[in-house]
Amino acid sequence: MARRESKLADKIAIDMTPMIDVVFQLMSFFMCTLKVVTPEGDFNVRMPMAAAAAAAPDDQQVPPVRVKLSAGADGSLASIAMNGSAVADFEELRRKVISLVGTDTGPNSLAEKTEVELDCDYSLKYANVVRAITAVSGKVQGGQIVELIKKIKFTPPKKGGS
Repeated sequence: MARRESKLADKIAIDMTPMIDVVFQLMSFFMCTLKVVTPEGDFNVRMPMAAAAAAAPDDQQVPPVRVKLSAGADGSLASIAMNGSAVADFEELRRKVISLVGTDTGPNSLAEKTEVELDCDYSLKYANVVRAITAVSGKVQGGQIVELIKKIKFTPPKKGGS
């Protein structure tokens, strides 16, 4: 009998390069199509403490202070008004705010409860808005920060001035 030699001893080499290419393509596809969703209900909301239903109204509650900044034709500051009365400059605005809320910075101070609403003309230069915010929020005096009003909001801008 003739003996046949088996060629099974020779192994077939498998090229892994196409398989690795496919794996990387799948990985990049899933990484590009992944949508990161914020956890539902993860809101940074601070609710007020429960109060008695028949609580007495706060006598020291101050209505919001309204500061109107009007712009000139070139966007410069034309006038300042606080609660309807004219103010000469930002330093006088700061003095009026201090006379209204004082310089006490405690948690129940008038400055903590007061809110400023800035009504700025649409064409007003931003530097004037920053100066108004600085005037009502505080200043550095003698190396110490004197904080005034912290709650500042803006009225929606209106094109064409108002």
